[in-house]
This record gives sequence, C-alpha cells and structure tokens, in this order.
Amino acid sequence: MRKTSLTATIGALAAAALLAACGTTDTGSDDTGAAAATSPASTECAADTTATATGPVELTDSFGRTVKLDQPAAKVAVLEWQQIEDVLTLCLTPVAVADPEGYTLWDTAEKLPAGVIDVGTRGEPNLDTLYGAAPDLVIVEAYTKDDEIIKKLEKYDVPVLATKGADAADPVQNMRDLFLLIAKATGRDERAAAVLAEFESALAEGKQRIADAKPTTTDFVYFDGWVDGGNVALRPFGQGSLVGELGEALGLTNAWTGEVDAAYGLGQTDIEGMTNVGDATFYYTGTKDPSGDFITELEKNPIWTSLPAVEQGRAEAFPPGIWTFGGPRSAQQVIDAYVAAVTG
Repeated sequence: MRKTSLTATIGALAAAALLAACGTTDTGSDDTGAAAATSPASTECAADTTATATGPVELTDSFGRTVKLDQPAAKVAVLEWQQIEDVLTLCLTPVAVADPEGYTLWDTAEKLPAGVIDVGTRGEPNLDTLYGAAPDLVIVEAYTKDDEIIKKLEKYDVPVLATKGADAADPVQNMRDLFLLIAKATGRDERAAAVLAEFESALAEGKQRIADAKPTTTDFVYFDGWVDGGNVALRPFGQGSLVGELGEALGLTNAWTGEVDAAYGLGQTDIEGMTNVGDATFYYTGTKDPSGDFITELEKNPIWTSLPAVEQGRAEAFPPGIWTFGGPRSAQQVIDAYVAAVTG
C-alpha cells in the first residue's frame, strides 16, 4: 500500500484513492514484455456465447466528452485496476495495462493473462510503451474533463475514454455505469447485461441469506489501514463507499458516521477513533500490504484489544485480493465475504 498520511484532508484521501486507493506495487518499470493474448484464458470467458457488436461507436464518456470509434475497440490499453478488471470481465484482454503487478496482488476478481504489456505506473505511465502497443482505445480514470492525464493522452491520435471511478452519491450505480460504458466502447453490451444480472442475483440471494441468519447485530465498519511512522492509520469505508453501500444493500448498517470524501466515501481515523462505533462488527482487508501488516500492529495496542468487536471475536478479515474499488466481479466477492462472515 502506498502510504497516505491520515493527517491529510478528506479531499487528499480521494486523490490517494485514485492513484493508491488501497495499495500499489508500482515499480516504474518501462519494460514492454511480450505481446498480449487476444482473449482471456478464464474458463468462464472460454464458454461465453454473448455477441460482440459491430459497426461504428459513438458514446459520451463520464465527463461529457464524445468518443467516436470506427468499430468497437478490440485493442484497449487500460490505466487503472477497476477498468482492467472490467475489460477482463467483458472477455477481452487489454494489450497494455498500468501496474500489472499491483493489480495481480490487489484484484483477484479477474486474472490478468501473461504477456500483457506493462506501461509502468498508474499515475505516470510510459507513453512510448503505451502507444507502442498500438491500442485503438485508451481507458483512463479521471476526476474532471480537464484532468492532466486526459490532456497528455489527447495529444495522440488514439481515442481516450475517460471514466469516473467512484461517486459517493451512488457508488453501486456508478460501478454499473462504468462497466456499461466500457462494454459499449468494446461492443460487449450483451456480455455486460449478463454479468450485471448475475450481480443483482448475488445481491438478492445474499440479502436473503443474511436475513435468514438473524445476526445479533447488523452494525459493521469496514476499514483498511497501514503503518505510518510507527503509528497505525485507519481508513473506514463510510457512507458512499462501494463496500459500505454493498453491506447496507445486504441489510447491514454501516456504523461509521464520520466525515468522508465525496468520491470514495472514505474516512480517516486512528485506533482511538474506533471507540466511537459501539458494538459494531469489524471487517477489514485481508490483502497483505508489502509495506507492513497494520493488523499485527493493532494487536499490540490495548485500546484495540479492548474494543467490543475484538474482545468478542467479531473482527474479521475479508479474503485477500478483494479490490474494494472494483467492478461487478469484485462487488460479488464483497457480497460473498459479507455473507460468509455473517452466516458463519
């Protein structure tokens, strides 16, 4: 996880979420690697029978920019993990991606096939390597239509699809909308509809299973964290976070009521701040950050060990590799993790 000081403002946390949201293993490598495969090796995609649209494509991206393609994009370069996942879910392998090592660690919803070209970091990709992969579309994540990464890429003669990775006003719908946008750009609308139907079914089934389990408490807080200068920094996923809203859609109650940013719904606190959530159950990332294990440090602190959820054995890690800023497949992993935790 790239360390982000919790003394920063909530707005800075939003920026951290875009480039370092929960982790990174960016190496700055400019290696190009081998040529990408033409389709994912997943068993699911090998059996996929949904159609790919043909003909010209004209769409409006997340920031009101018109994107025109002579035909659906088949050779896409992708500069953010959620969008990498989405492209793979649509049964298309990117020709190039940013930080594939980090993606492989933090996002296990879709496996990235070997041979995809590595263009370096998400924040500062190597443009020579990127365009050397000859993409017919570059997919980026941005904050505004004037984002610096869009300006850089628009200088090249390749269409740029700028996407909005998060929106705390409705993070689940934003996740759906982003997935559908990429599907339209790649002609994979039919596949996208099938995937989203599976997501809705998983959500409905998960909600029923939790209701049937009749948990003694439905209050929860999901968080991640890191060790910063010997202190543990915690980041609760509050109202407007994808993980938080998925929990509430399952019938649980997000107990974190502190201030959060307007994009990702992320808060900031320390160990003492967790005393304000009462008897809420704790869930946290199970992915081991290369920079250190914040849970190991928490367990050394008597404030942490005296919290009701910890004393009563209600502090539980989600399975590793769940990307908490991901697409429909990551969202299904989140649903499964909640259900497994609540129903035992």
